Amino acid sequence: MSKIKTPEEIEILREGGRRLAAVVRKIEDAVAPGVHPRELDVLAHRLITEGGDVPAFLNYKPAGAKHPYPATLCVSVNDEAVHGVPEEHTEVIKEGDIVSLDTGLTHKGLITDMCVTISVGALDERGTRLIAEAEKARDAGIAAARGGAHLGDIGEAIESSLKGTEFSVVPDLGGHGVGHSVHEAPHIFHFGRKGTGAELIPGMVITIEPTVSEGGTEIVLADDGYTYRTKDGSRTAQFEHTILITSGAPEILTEGV
Repeated sequence: MSKIKTPEEIEILREGGRRLAAVVRKIEDAVAPGVHPRELDVLAHRLITEGGDVPAFLNYKPAGAKHPYPATLCVSVNDEAVHGVPEEHTEVIKEGDIVSLDTGLTHKGLITDMCVTISVGALDERGTRLIAEAEKARDAGIAAARGGAHLGDIGEAIESSLKGTEFSVVPDLGGHGVGHSVHEAPHIFHFGRKGTGAELIPGMVITIEPTVSEGGTEIVLADDGYTYRTKDGSRTAQFEHTILITSGAPEILTEGV
């Protein structure tokens, strides 16, 4: 289970979350047709380090990976569900693309994590709905993450949010504890049944980050060892916040000001 954070650690995470939110918003503003994902990665690295912090993803090696992650930012385009490696992209960003931006920073030794999905210029109606429903699903999961609730409450809330839409959560991708490491226990499924799973305890810091597909939800790993794509080529959208579990409503640490 996720280590309960001390009041001192929570203050550091609050500041780190504010800093990360500001970085992500500036990266969003830089996304445009003709921009290559590596340019966004360079910008993310500069913004984080100029603020006196450390990129949390750069050189991070998750369990099972053959080599460390080689970038500061994950840039996932269209059917790339998560962890798109900027240098591996062979094309620039185009009008009508769906682009997910995922990064983390380490502030005074503690990590926060955030992802947003944006449209590039004009986007078709289905893609616009996909992005909107993915954000709503994240927010539904966050609202369910209260002290005394259970991990299954989060998953059920996300699934219920998507019920009646043409979109589905990608089940193999989930949230996690965060703070002392990029990934801490518990793994957080974005599907489930209310009242099941571990209890959420005030002081836990976790991410909620559903990836939502417009079609099939099966994913395959690319040769780079990090990028996951939908097997059927369906576009996806993902939104993520780092949150603090409290005795009442959760506190969103990466919401910014």
